[in-house]
Amino acid sequence: MWYSALMLSQSLKDQIIRQLMADIQTPGQYIGGELNAVARDHGSVRGSLCLAFPDTYSIGMSCHGLQVLYGVMNRRDDWACERVFAPLGDMEQMLRREGLPLASLETFTPLDKFDVVGFTLQYELCGTNVLTMLDLGRIPLHVEDRTEAHPLVIAGGPYAATPEPLAPFIDLFVIGDGEEMLPRVCEAWLEQKALGRSREEALAATAAELPHIYVPRFYEPDARTGRPRPTRPGLAERIEPAVVADLDATPLPCRPVVPNVETVHDRIAIEIMRGCPWQCRFCQSSPAKRPVRFRRVETIVEAALQSYRNTGYNEISLLSLSTSDYPHLAELLTALQAMFRPKGVSIAVPSLRVNEQLQMLGELLNTDRRGGVTIAPEAARDEMRRRIGKRITNDDLYEGCRQLFAKGFDRVKLYFMCGLPGETEDDLAGILEMAETISRLGREVSGRLAQVTASVSNFVPKPHTPLQFGPMQSRDYFRKAHRFLFDCKRLRSVQVKRHDLECSLLEGVLGRGDRRVGRALETVWRRGARFDAWHEHLDVEGWWKALGEAGVDVDAVLHRARSTDEPLPWDHVGIRQGRDHLVEQWNKANR
Repeated sequence: MWYSALMLSQSLKDQIIRQLMADIQTPGQYIGGELNAVARDHGSVRGSLCLAFPDTYSIGMSCHGLQVLYGVMNRRDDWACERVFAPLGDMEQMLRREGLPLASLETFTPLDKFDVVGFTLQYELCGTNVLTMLDLGRIPLHVEDRTEAHPLVIAGGPYAATPEPLAPFIDLFVIGDGEEMLPRVCEAWLEQKALGRSREEALAATAAELPHIYVPRFYEPDARTGRPRPTRPGLAERIEPAVVADLDATPLPCRPVVPNVETVHDRIAIEIMRGCPWQCRFCQSSPAKRPVRFRRVETIVEAALQSYRNTGYNEISLLSLSTSDYPHLAELLTALQAMFRPKGVSIAVPSLRVNEQLQMLGELLNTDRRGGVTIAPEAARDEMRRRIGKRITNDDLYEGCRQLFAKGFDRVKLYFMCGLPGETEDDLAGILEMAETISRLGREVSGRLAQVTASVSNFVPKPHTPLQFGPMQSRDYFRKAHRFLFDCKRLRSVQVKRHDLECSLLEGVLGRGDRRVGRALETVWRRGARFDAWHEHLDVEGWWKALGEAGVDVDAVLHRARSTDEPLPWDHVGIRQGRDHLVEQWNKANR
């Protein structure tokens, strides 16, 4: 039987490649065969998993989490773990025209032939691509239409913490860290299949057996609040997140798959720390990733060396929510520079926090390839920083930039938000003042103005944050704020970029909505919506129409303040510190 399946996959591969060569843009993203990819005969393993990323290959292959899970599952000899990405429009049309299924890159196995298909949900606007991949993979969209012959469809990642809009389409959500729970879910599903149970019985047994998972079909949303409650005895009212206790003992992906085509982040990525020691009240990642855990310097350096030997990349990026808060950063950068500078490999430190370590980065990042740094002040005035819990000082920021300019860096990108609670015109003016001050610091140090980009996003009150109880600003407010920033900018060396407003509003609805948003999601998908995170693809008017047809009150979802005792559509997903912590921090923000 496995032999016939292998022949089918080879035939499918031949058909697809013939079409790729003739009609498809950037065919290298669809053919597999990359360095370090793992292709196993499905007939020789216990189970098969396809990791599905609902965006393009170039974006998905830049996702460190995908590489981590791929490494976790492929370190096991008894599982085949493969990958699939959302096809662009020309590829989707070709597959539909030729009657071919969406298949994995490693063995060209159709999605519906896997035991488990697992989606990585990185952001709110990926939903229509999830439906495209299920449909092209010949998996029924709705959970109730799937039979014992279909794969288990699971999902994890940041957006899994607000799962209701995708609940009609996902069998099981993994909440929290996936390294330990993904293998357990896969094994549990095989055990249930071996017992010959029906799909519903198997899901019920898995939900009862494993912690940290949410099976939407066994939860009924409250008609008024949208908060789901279990319909079966023994299921948790609130699903707590999985936490990898010993991060240092968790293997890093030291043989990452090297992509065939250029990707967004084409370099070695090493996660040095998980969680953030700060409690910024706007940040969803900080409460979701607690507690703070570190890897040892020796672990990181050894993983970087192995990854370099296995890939040949000439850049290493140190990943965390706040890399400059890693407690041994000076020791780590010194060790990495000693190891890799003679090899011509540069070290990148994204996610910089404004603190005392920023001031020494110019010296520690001693590299021949100098360019820019990215820093996230979020707000430019002390009072606003106090409100949102961002404990930084302008003096540290300016001195850090001065040191970086002295070492040859000449570009700074600053991340800000507009529309924060209690924002005034002075807060907006402060963004321009800070950006222009930093640009002039470049001239003081090097004789020329530094190039500064102020990237301004539109604040969305995210679930699982203290600011979740507050409203999002109106469309009209954001338009006026954007106009002010553009009209008042003076230096040509400063560039102001703003996030697309309609995209931000839709992001808010998809993050804060309940299952009715899922009905709108399916409607816009059937009308042709794809790649909604891409400005050029987003049909925002189509979305607003579909949301209205689904009975979603957009104004109530986005612009209505909540009382702190009001149930919310995401309350059944817990955070480690608990809801009371969010209420406490919300009250502090409003004192």
